[in-house]
Amino acid sequence: MLLREIHSAEASMSRGHSRRRSLKRSEQAIWDPQRRSLDPLDLLIAANRDRMPELLPIKMARMAVSPFAFFRGSVPLMAADLATLPVTHLDVRICGDAHVHNLGAFAGPDGRLYFDINDFDETVVGPWEWDIKRLAASLVLAGREAGDSDELCLQSVRVFMRTYREAMLRFAAMPRLEIARYRVHRQFVGPPGKNVLRKAERATPQQNLEKLTLRRRNGTYAFRDRKPLLTPVSKLQAAEVLNALVQYRQTLLVDRRHLFDFYRPVDVAFKIVGTGSVATRDYVVLYFADGPHDPLFLQVKEEPPSSYAPFLKGAPGVANQGQRVVEGQRAIQTQSDLLLGWTAFGGRDYLVRQLSDHKASIADEDLRGKGLAIYAHTCGELLAKGHARSGDPCALAGYIGAGPNLDKAIQKFAKAYADQVTLDYEKFRDAIRSGSIKAARSSF
Repeated sequence: MLLREIHSAEASMSRGHSRRRSLKRSEQAIWDPQRRSLDPLDLLIAANRDRMPELLPIKMARMAVSPFAFFRGSVPLMAADLATLPVTHLDVRICGDAHVHNLGAFAGPDGRLYFDINDFDETVVGPWEWDIKRLAASLVLAGREAGDSDELCLQSVRVFMRTYREAMLRFAAMPRLEIARYRVHRQFVGPPGKNVLRKAERATPQQNLEKLTLRRRNGTYAFRDRKPLLTPVSKLQAAEVLNALVQYRQTLLVDRRHLFDFYRPVDVAFKIVGTGSVATRDYVVLYFADGPHDPLFLQVKEEPPSSYAPFLKGAPGVANQGQRVVEGQRAIQTQSDLLLGWTAFGGRDYLVRQLSDHKASIADEDLRGKGLAIYAHTCGELLAKGHARSGDPCALAGYIGAGPNLDKAIQKFAKAYADQVTLDYEKFRDAIRSGSIKAARSSF
């Protein structure tokens, strides 16, 4: 049995190494805008057709804040761009929207704070290098937004890639059970990770109760009316959401159903979240178990198909897009939300999870100076861990190798694509100024 396992690992390493013949590591640097078949703004407009039209101006306003904000809201554009590039055909469960703000802290089922990739709206089985290239470009864009020089931004990409490479080589030598249990501790080193954890410690259901709700004279609680960010819904709409949560309950593990059954719903509201998710249907539900000291907030978040799905030929069909997200999250994270599940209603699929339960992400000011490289180190180890859990770390290590060839290529790609995003952003801003794209006066 041992000989078979060793042979299997060697065969996987050899398979990964052989992919260099069809796609050299240096060729991962390629970015050529001439490969685009559609105008980037036309593609973004088409991607928004199924969203709530009255809320799209808010999304456009949030994207117009900076090139990095535009990048965060334009996953369909980068998905189409990545699909024009050659790949190694070594697939993993990709995050799909890997960028510096989509890593953060959250409470695990055991009550401890974990730090990991924490946004999976775009997750799908696909080429591992798509995650690498998106996260690398985000380091340049986020670093520029924080006021860092391009030299410092590119140094952070080198740190990210070196860490990813070295981590993948370690994972390739580990037993599979160790990979499944692997928890990254490095984020506790340096200010960026510590600051995120401090914020996460303060983000509790009790804080949500104070921030999002008001207490009526009769002692009951209701969501505040803060249009357009937080809007009470009609009784009919609330009933539709709550009825769908009966179906959601069946997606939970048995012990977690028992926990959920202690809570009773009190109120439902519509909530605008994020940048890329704006204009999708998103609800929050307030529950209590034994009174106001024991609140629970669930987020019921619409999940359209992944932006990468049109470019993955032969991919299996998806029964429920919320289930796709849950399965991707569980494949990549070491620990996941205790009440993670899915449902469907009104012809749409939804992810269900706790709202802001000890959740926090990096702040722009933490990415200034040395903070960017420190954080890039954490990004590299976390992404490698996710890819090793959901793919074949031996094959990936075989392609990547021990030397810096891939590091240099991704550094070149990150700079070129960040520059492309900035050009696309300026074109986007021009379209807003001309009125061809409508943006709200405030990003709220």
